[in-house]
Amino acid sequence: MMGISGFEPTFLVGLESVLEEHGPGLAALGGRRLTGFALVRFVEDGDWFADCPVVLDFDGIQAEICHWKFDELSISWNTIDTTAAISGWEYVEQTPAWSDADERLGSFVGQELREVALLEWHPSSRHDVAGGSIAVEFVFDAGRFHIANGLDENSIDVGVAHPGFVRHRLSRCAQPD
Repeated sequence: MMGISGFEPTFLVGLESVLEEHGPGLAALGGRRLTGFALVRFVEDGDWFADCPVVLDFDGIQAEICHWKFDELSISWNTIDTTAAISGWEYVEQTPAWSDADERLGSFVGQELREVALLEWHPSSRHDVAGGSIAVEFVFDAGRFHIANGLDENSIDVGVAHPGFVRHRLSRCAQPD
């Protein structure tokens, strides 16, 4: 899909389905170091193409997160080859390529993951089409970030999540003495 080698998303909707399918895998990341990440950027201007998955490497376990539509989330594990060229984009005037440049995520590389949570969007308006969408939050000693649904694409936010999110903690590692 999207010309990305190995990317075969399975999109899920709602907290229960994401917890059942990926809760244990996400929880098991606790205590591992974030050793790298990859985003798809356009070679010509460096802009992030947020429709493509965000790939996070935790000491050799690769979590691949992608949001779609208003409430769908795919998490896959160790399937995307970020060293392979992205193909099939001849109709686009720009060239997509994997990149490890991102000021939001770069400061977390090398840090140990202390906690993982799913964030469930509960909007103040019942007419919010993104209600019930799920974000994935990663907490480190020096801060936190979450990958959320940016309305049919991924959004990466650093810091404490908006109060409209209900937090469901999956793992917590003991803090060093």
